[in-house]
Amino acid sequence: MPRFSLIVPCFKVQGFLRECLDSVLGQSFGDFELIAVDDCSPDGCGAILDEYAERDPRVTVLHLPENVGLGRARNAGVPHATGDYLFFLDSDDTFTPGALRAVADRLAESADPDVLVFDYARTYWWGGTRRNVLAHVLAEAGADTFTAAEHPEILDLLMVVWNKVYRREFVAEGGFEFPPGYYEDTPWTFPVMLSARRIATLDRICLNYRQRRQGNILSTTSRKHFDIHDQYERVFAFVAERPELAHWRPYLHRKMGEHCLDILAKPDRLPPGDKAEFFRRTAEMFRRHRPEGAAVDGEAAVLEGSWTGYRLRRQLVGAGRETARRAVQARRAAAGRARTGWASLHTHRPLDENLVVYSASSHRGLLGDPAAVYAMAREIAPQLRGVWVVRDAETAAQLPAGVEHVVVGSRRYLEVTARAKFFVNDVNWPGTLAKRPGSVHIHTHQGTPLKYAGADLRDKPGARLGFDVPQMLRRADRWDHSLVANRHSELVWERAYPCHFGSVRSGSPRNDVLVAGGSSDFRERHGIPADHTVVLYAPTRRDYRRSGHVDRIDLARFAADLGEGHTLVVRLHPSLASGPARGMGLAELARRGIVIDATDEAHVADVLLAADALVTDYSSIMFDYANLDRPVVVHADDWPAFTASRGAYFDITAEPPGHVSRTYRELARLFASGAWRDEESTRLRADFRTRFCEYDDGRAAERVVRTLLLGERLPDAEPPRIPGQPATRNALTSA
Repeated sequence: MPRFSLIVPCFKVQGFLRECLDSVLGQSFGDFELIAVDDCSPDGCGAILDEYAERDPRVTVLHLPENVGLGRARNAGVPHATGDYLFFLDSDDTFTPGALRAVADRLAESADPDVLVFDYARTYWWGGTRRNVLAHVLAEAGADTFTAAEHPEILDLLMVVWNKVYRREFVAEGGFEFPPGYYEDTPWTFPVMLSARRIATLDRICLNYRQRRQGNILSTTSRKHFDIHDQYERVFAFVAERPELAHWRPYLHRKMGEHCLDILAKPDRLPPGDKAEFFRRTAEMFRRHRPEGAAVDGEAAVLEGSWTGYRLRRQLVGAGRETARRAVQARRAAAGRARTGWASLHTHRPLDENLVVYSASSHRGLLGDPAAVYAMAREIAPQLRGVWVVRDAETAAQLPAGVEHVVVGSRRYLEVTARAKFFVNDVNWPGTLAKRPGSVHIHTHQGTPLKYAGADLRDKPGARLGFDVPQMLRRADRWDHSLVANRHSELVWERAYPCHFGSVRSGSPRNDVLVAGGSSDFRERHGIPADHTVVLYAPTRRDYRRSGHVDRIDLARFAADLGEGHTLVVRLHPSLASGPARGMGLAELARRGIVIDATDEAHVADVLLAADALVTDYSSIMFDYANLDRPVVVHADDWPAFTASRGAYFDITAEPPGHVSRTYRELARLFASGAWRDEESTRLRADFRTRFCEYDDGRAAERVVRTLLLGERLPDAEPPRIPGQPATRNALTSA
């Protein structure tokens, strides 16, 4: 008996069917049967299914003699299922890699619940990917099983059949089946979810929900949308036959009203001449199923009135929205004029010689090099007033107590940026910020460059998607000083940003703590045993994928292969932190304690100090980590694709900071054999440190504060050097 029976109904999807089937048959978990139902499709679906069945014994094909529709096609596959769990997959959607293994593991962990709800992502025809906006409901449900009554938020998720798996015996005992019609998921999902005694969740994206350019069948204009009434009648009948579910009637009553009104409100669902009839049928049904004593409020309350009243309300709402929109535009214009006037007023005042404005990572808080400079300035130059620019009130609330800040675009922001003598940032300031004569802009960058940046992206259209190179260079024209940690960076920045700044051989301020061997409480906070070897995996984003995320390593397998006495820590690229990348498995693995997710750690130095080894691909984090003189492994399995799409200033596989792996087997072997920390690794790391940690001596932040903010000259006659390096010109002056 297989673990899963996957039922895939097919009708007029020949362009997507192979991708769907390949996503199933290519899963690492193979204990399943695939029952494909050819719903008398007039295109080539039947032939495609037969082709797959011939070469894979797990595939069974049912050819229906006539077209019966999606719901009944699913029903046709159920009697042939022998698996523990039923999995209904639409034939234009796809599984994500590792999805079945993740579902199987979660089912085992939760002791075979009646229903398991997992996450999905919408994938758009133009290449975009968007995770389910209610994914947090899955995480908040926790590890234990529950009923819908115990966690009703589970019903807020999209009420469809394909984001769940169902224990086959539970389905048989409940007699659940799909009715004919347009909205066949409704009378399946509500009865199933309300009846389930044990529901579990999986906070992982297991399915890509394809968003076709012309929408799905429910997006078409048709009288078939009247089917929603019959489907809710089936739901109400199901509840009426089960007294134990009577308490759900008010919820279903409201849900039905809101669902029908949503259909009515969409301009492309119902023929214009049918809208009045649809409203009247909905209102009649709403009144007939209203539970005794139930209050009617919210959006559904309009169904207590007439069609004329509804139309008038819609017109008034529309007019009100237009009036509100114009009012907002007027207020914004007036506020803009006021802000411009306010800023202009302050530009006529002298610069404040002690005012330093800081920002990091597009105003995300106290981070990186600017934070290190700020901390040092507070220590050795208390007369300097440091003000941080943050993007919103939420970010401001996360700042440490006592940190002065302004929100970008506010009047206070305009005031301090008009008066500040110094500006310290690791990305460019907004184009609206005008550089006053006498002000000093210090650009810290965000690490040593391996990937192409700035003007070098002109021949890399994928990497500069949405990136305006001329605008970026106009903003870089405001730089006075560019901080560098090595001569490689100095040459690259002067080429990538052909502007009038001077290069300052200061070292990277954020790396001072690494050079000094600072302390970190990361292990203690995450409960990592003191004797464990901590391996940090820190991949970068990919420009050849629109989402930027590509799973290069099976994290669960890597954690297992590292073995006892090891802890795998994962830190995604900051640009992927709020996207679907974590939902592809990282969040669930972290919940289960298989890995530690350090993506949200505000201070990356804490993570680096806790790590005994770094595994990365092409992330600039390797240049920072090299200051710790600890082993690094470069996993370069897609180096040709990466360099073709993004470009690189040198071949990291030829000049690496440690061993290079090009396949997962090579990576696993490096750690299994201990080669990751052998003499060759040490030699490669030493050469790398000599070249790229050239000016990092633990005094970079002090050097920046004293020379660039205070105008002092340190007594050092020579720039900071790694032992064995030849002497160079003074690090305290701009190139």
